[in-house]
Amino acid sequence: MTLDYYPSRCRPQPEKLPRHDRVVHSEWHPDAPLTRAQAEQFERDGYLVLENLFAAEEIEALQAETAGLLADPTRLEPQTIIREPASDEVRSIFRIHTQNPLIRRLAEDSRLAGIAQFLLNDQVYIHQSRLNYKPGFQGKEFYWHSDFETWHVEDGMPRMRALSMSVLLAENTPHNGPLMLIPGSHKTFLTCVGEAPEDHYLSSLRKQEYGVPDDLSLAEMVEQHGIVAPTGKAGTVVIFDCNIMHGSNGNITPLPRANAFMVYNAVSNPLQAPFGAPAPRPEFIATRHPEPITPVTGALKETAPA
Repeated sequence: MTLDYYPSRCRPQPEKLPRHDRVVHSEWHPDAPLTRAQAEQFERDGYLVLENLFAAEEIEALQAETAGLLADPTRLEPQTIIREPASDEVRSIFRIHTQNPLIRRLAEDSRLAGIAQFLLNDQVYIHQSRLNYKPGFQGKEFYWHSDFETWHVEDGMPRMRALSMSVLLAENTPHNGPLMLIPGSHKTFLTCVGEAPEDHYLSSLRKQEYGVPDDLSLAEMVEQHGIVAPTGKAGTVVIFDCNIMHGSNGNITPLPRANAFMVYNAVSNPLQAPFGAPAPRPEFIATRHPEPITPVTGALKETAPA
């Protein structure tokens, strides 16, 4: 049986456990896709904001494609569409890189996948992909959590050798519910209380109730590290470590928020049996048959549908 380095949801009280894995798995070198300062910031803070990776035409192609998916979701696998808990608004579309060629091309782009390979020092594959929408006036919050806690307990991801990339498809302002992060929190594993029920994903993708941190531990983390909320124009890329504590407020402004979200996992870190759930989550949430990515260069608009 595989040793569980990060036990969670198995004890009556939360605990702060040390991180047993590196954050930046490669040694920096002059040919790296990030500067030394950027690699050091990711190591220290657990996140990085990159601007101007994509040309305006590429972002426009992505915006047009994703707007079409939102307008006509009948083209998508029904189980991959998650709606807001109190309305019929689309909240997320999962496994989007297998359902849309332009998003697949985005996931394979060397400007993203190349950075993931460097930070994880391995070939990578898409553990999870989705389009996230936070509509104006009605976009609901997503509570504080560590992605790795869920991926470990419910999916069986053994080690912290994964990261997320969020490509903003609309401007994120301080007011329309941007991603919030607790910088530095990625170096501590905060356990959660409460066993995951069977088929927990059916409710957690709409509103998470298990795998959420306790208030006291959160308050201590914020007191120690503070909170940041990266904002930026469409095309900005936010990269964050799998274990960083993050969440987002609701959006009561008329300004919708949207992003394409990819989780890159190292091929040497494949999913095993869940460490704390009765059964694995479905394939559309957590890939159990990884396909290693070969990074692709060139403009995204070249593969946009005619």
